[in-house]
Amino acid sequence: MFKGRIFYSFFIAILILSFGIFTGCAKPPAEEMAKADKAIGDAQQKEAPLYVPDLFAKAEASFKTAKDYVEGKKYKEAKQAAIEAEANAQQAIAGIEAAKAKIKADADKLVQDIQKSIDDLKAAIATVAKKKALAKTLEPTKEIISKWETDLAGVKEKLQGQKIKEASDELKALNDQVNVKKDETTNLISPAPASPAPAPKKP
Repeated sequence: MFKGRIFYSFFIAILILSFGIFTGCAKPPAEEMAKADKAIGDAQQKEAPLYVPDLFAKAEASFKTAKDYVEGKKYKEAKQAAIEAEANAQQAIAGIEAAKAKIKADADKLVQDIQKSIDDLKAAIATVAKKKALAKTLEPTKEIISKWETDLAGVKEKLQGQKIKEASDELKALNDQVNVKKDETTNLISPAPASPAPAPKKP
């Protein structure tokens, strides 16, 4: 009888201990969630959404999954998702500088291309200075060119100030405008030759 009570007490003690260990493990992964949240915040502060949007979106998606698991009390899965979110955010941070460098290199080349197109356009307009009617028609274009040169100077300042993505987007839009006007002006000054009339059919 006494031995049976001892065995029963020992069994209950083991059961309580096992339950304590189980419940101790079944807690929200607060540390992993905090690390993931901080890493994503750091990535956002370093402008990861601008320069490595795919990697940043992946980190945010993993973190959302982790939060969903926490809400569903699936703490093991939540911990793994939080670790993945932190890793993705760190990967995004690591890729920012390389992405910036590439965008800036492309932007610097675009600045040169735009400047050349503007110079070509100005030279084309200068060739018709003696043709008063045509020169008058192109007068508004000269005003637009002046505005473009001002805009280009402003974009260069943004590049120097490390507003690289903003400057890149503005350069792409400006390049499109310049090229459209350049084509219009070229066609106006040197219209395409008319197609020759078809030869008369032999009787």
